[in-house]
Amino acid sequence: METTILNLTTENKVGKIISVDTSNIIVNVDNPEIMTKLSIGHIMAVKGNFEHELLICLIEKVTRSQLEMIVMDEIEEEDMETSTNDLIRATLIGTFKSVDGTKRNVFKRGVNLFPNVDGECYLVNGDNLQRFMNILDKEVEQSQKLIVGNFANDTNSLAILDGDKLFQRHASILGSTGSGKSWCVATILEKASELKYPNIIVFDMHGEYSSLTRKESKIAEGFKIAGAGDLDSEDPNLIYLPFWLLNREEILSTILDRSDSNAPNQSSRFTAHLKTLKLASIEKEDDENVKKSFTVDSPIPYSIIELIALLKEDDIGMKLGANNREVKGDWNGKLTRFISRLETKVEDKRYAFLYNPKEECNTYDWLNTFISKLLCMNKDSKGIKIIDFSEVPSDILPIVTGTLARILYDVQFWMKNNKRTPFTLLCDEAHLYLPVKDDADSVQKQALYNFERIAKEGRKYGVSLFVVSQRPSDVSRTILSQCNNFIVLRLTNDRDQGVVKNLVPDSLKGVTDCLPILDVGEALILGDAILLPNRIKLHEPKLKPESNTVDFWKKWNEVEPEQRELVKAIRNMRAQSRIDD
Repeated sequence: METTILNLTTENKVGKIISVDTSNIIVNVDNPEIMTKLSIGHIMAVKGNFEHELLICLIEKVTRSQLEMIVMDEIEEEDMETSTNDLIRATLIGTFKSVDGTKRNVFKRGVNLFPNVDGECYLVNGDNLQRFMNILDKEVEQSQKLIVGNFANDTNSLAILDGDKLFQRHASILGSTGSGKSWCVATILEKASELKYPNIIVFDMHGEYSSLTRKESKIAEGFKIAGAGDLDSEDPNLIYLPFWLLNREEILSTILDRSDSNAPNQSSRFTAHLKTLKLASIEKEDDENVKKSFTVDSPIPYSIIELIALLKEDDIGMKLGANNREVKGDWNGKLTRFISRLETKVEDKRYAFLYNPKEECNTYDWLNTFISKLLCMNKDSKGIKIIDFSEVPSDILPIVTGTLARILYDVQFWMKNNKRTPFTLLCDEAHLYLPVKDDADSVQKQALYNFERIAKEGRKYGVSLFVVSQRPSDVSRTILSQCNNFIVLRLTNDRDQGVVKNLVPDSLKGVTDCLPILDVGEALILGDAILLPNRIKLHEPKLKPESNTVDFWKKWNEVEPEQRELVKAIRNMRAQSRIDD
């Protein structure tokens, strides 16, 4: 005999509906004994129009008001009686059907038929809650289950996400500093590492996920954008992004001063020489197919030294004028400042990974090896790749992240449909390089264009974004609006809370009121990856990221500053690298 999932009795009865709108109901509580058991986030079941159908809602407000009643005509103090009026406001979430065609015990998001006034409401707790949570688990196929924690209102029930829906439709993890974002990321990466061929590329801004890449128990492969101190290293996991990977606009955004009166001339000559040099590289490789249709933005190697030499020829060039006398050429003196800015970048070792990479990075086939390293797997590597951007200068960080994202996406775009393997770009500290468009400078706008393109179109080609930030109010609205799933930890700032409320449906805005009071490691999960939006206590990862909050008071009592270490730090700062003793 099949077990009844929701056994609703008078003990669970809360009261009757007194008001209904498109997303909420107001319930008059007529069971005083159950009032003390009601809390924000608890689940209620409402009897619908059919015997086999129950509407499921989340409690978002519980109120009690005192009522004074006159019991005699003459008003005296002893003639007054007080009573209570207990009310609940709840958000309609979905529909539970004990019978749905040939299926049994099915829960679906959304409400087809709204409840009636005087509809009876019941608290789902105890065994009812346990059985109902188990139904939610069964709705997600075993191969798609991603267990991230336990439901806060029933710690015995696992919070299970649909892994497919979480990654394929973009997602974000939002929360103030110290709320547990890094642990949440590490937990998800840990679960993903249990799959055969996970393909996640983490943009790690501070090197805090390096603990996940250490050999003894690593779950990810570690890479690093080469810093000034890495130029002589032979480490195969150092990443160089040679300048020729940047398209025309990306390079110009870092070099061209658009307020310069000669900016149009500088841009014009740069573009002309760029195409000439790329054509020469193609002809050298004898690649006729590429030669027919390449553009100035095609990622084709060329020499930046040759580019500077051509620009200098223009800048000092002469031509014949009247009476065959030499006069200044059309570009003479107009490119000087542009060349100076470009040479400064080339000579600065902080930018060497970009403008002065290793020789093999400027070969025609290098891109094949580089992309394969990030998107393919061999028997010794992990499918999850963590790229450390901690030593990338902040002024070009958006260009570096945007260029890498664009190249990876373009490779996926041009691959045959049946040959694509999906991958996710996990963007840690996204507010650093994906700002609100109105606040973005020319460099940041280049990164925004690339990431917004992925946010809008990536799902069709098997590319998704996982945005992580402590300041959602500073992250591109376009990108956040394309996310279908949100894991929101504690947010104390009103602007940040407002952004989240504007991103979720009106019916769930009340659920977000708990954001300022969430405990560390607690999250509100919203979206189609979870059947029931709810408060979750996240599991603690086995490999913890190196992002623990410093214990100031304890350190001030135990650790004495060492002058020797300060001297080392100053030396490293001057060298722009971490020099070993």
